[in-house]
Formats: sequence, C-alpha cells, structure tokens
Amino acid sequence: MTNPKNTPEPNPADDELALEIADLERRLAAAKAKASLSLTPPPPISTAANHFLLLLSDSALPLGSFAFSSGLESYLAHHKSGHHPRTTHASFTSFLPLSISSYASTTLPFALAAYRNPSTANLVLLDDTLDATIICTVGRRASIAQGRALLSIWERSLAAALPREKADGLRGFAALLKAATTTSGGGGGGGEDDPPAVSAHLAPLFGAICRLSGLSCEQTAYVFMLGHVKALVSAAVRAGMFGPYQAQKTLAGPVVQGLINAVVAREWETPVEMAGQCVPVMDLWFGRHEVLYSRIFNS
Repeated sequence: MTNPKNTPEPNPADDELALEIADLERRLAAAKAKASLSLTPPPPISTAANHFLLLLSDSALPLGSFAFSSGLESYLAHHKSGHHPRTTHASFTSFLPLSISSYASTTLPFALAAYRNPSTANLVLLDDTLDATIICTVGRRASIAQGRALLSIWERSLAAALPREKADGLRGFAALLKAATTTSGGGGGGGEDDPPAVSAHLAPLFGAICRLSGLSCEQTAYVFMLGHVKALVSAAVRAGMFGPYQAQKTLAGPVVQGLINAVVAREWETPVEMAGQCVPVMDLWFGRHEVLYSRIFNS
C-alpha cells in the first residue's frame, strides 16, 4: 500500500510552462507556413487571352456602336406608350429578347464560322454571304461601319501586341478591302459594275480577331452577344428610357445572362446557310428608321 505522502503534488509552474511551449510551437509552425508562401511566386494576374478578352469586351472599344440603336429608336417611335418610367422600361424589356434573338440568328453563326476557320478565303466567303443575307440597307450599313472600325483597330492597335504569325492573319483581307475602296466606283473587279471583293461586316471579322487573340470559342460567342446588349442598353440610356444605374442593373441581372446563354446554345452548331432572321418585324423597324421625322441614331 502506497503512502499518499510520497505522491508528488502537481506544480502550477510546470503547467504554465507546458502551455507556453505549446503556444510557441504553434506560432513557429504558423511562421514557417507563412515563410513558405512568401517564397512561392504569385500566379500571373492574367494571361494574354484574358487581357484581350477584357479589351474586346470594353465599351470604350471605338467601334462607333454609340451611333446605332439596333432598331430601338424606330421601335419606340412605332410604339407610342408615353414617357412614364415604368412604361418605357417595360418597352425595353419587351424589345430586349427580340433584339438578342434576332441578332444571334442573323450574325452569330458567321462569327462562329470565322472563329473556326479564320483563313482569308473563308473570311471573304463569309463576308460575301452575310452581305447577301442582309436585306435591310440600314442594318447592312451599321454592320459594315462597325466591321471596318474593328479592322482598323486591329491593324493600328491590337495586332502589334501579338506574334507576327497572328498579327498577319488579316493582312490579306485588309488588302482586299483597301483595293475595293480605292477602285473607281467602289468595285473590287475590273469594271464599275463589279461588286466589291469584300465589305468587311462585323461578325466574321470579330470571330477571326478573337481566334487570333487567343480567346476560346465560347468566350467569343458570349462577348459578341454581350457587346450587342451593351450597345443596346447604352442607346436606351441616351434615348431617355432609364438611367445609368438601371442600365448596369439590367446588364448584371440574370435575364441578360440567361438570354445570351440561350441564344449561344441555340446557334452553336447552326451553319451559315441556315442563318436568317427569326424576328421578321425587326427588319421593318430597321427599315422604317430611315423615314422617322426626328432621330438621334443612324439605325
């Protein structure tokens, strides 16, 4: 039988020392972990493809989109519904899905086809085919104006930041356009009645430039459609339909995201031979824009 007097009594100082040692070991482990993280180089903020993705999706890209309303101004003129904020916002809410669906069905297949094959021969074929399918003069003029602006941006700004083999990707197409614009009568052939070799529509050029810039096909389709929506919302603001905060709310909302994703999925495998107007009244609104008594946009 042990004597209780021989059992050592617990020393409070030993307990405090053990806790202090445990705390020091924990702090040492945390310091080592922090040191190992500081020695690891940080990942790059963005790749070249992400950089060009932001550039091509920027509203400040000088395409001249601010001059066009994509039929919105004509739509408002033919739907007199007053100027109450709720009424004007409801009008835009009705017009937005029609415009997105129409733009996707008529142009997105050409942008995707150009992305998948950005050769000069294919671009010329796509440009000629798109030119033949646009029956509205107002829409054709807007597409050509923005396409030529995009090609000019590529030649003067974007191409210089890419490797030589990619920078020269549109040189042949640009040469054909310059020849067409300098030939007497605007023709690309030998006579005044010959049609131009190329017109430089926006959709094929956008797809080719995105491919040369390193964007994915999915990114190309989404940015192409988002650019249309941003131009449309900007036109609505300048037309006095709503203010800039409502514009950003519209762009950030799930409705726009859902509409874009839906039309991209719908047109993902659509051949250019099957591209066409799915909202026939849109061509009427575009065409009637020319005869408006008062207008602030070119389309």
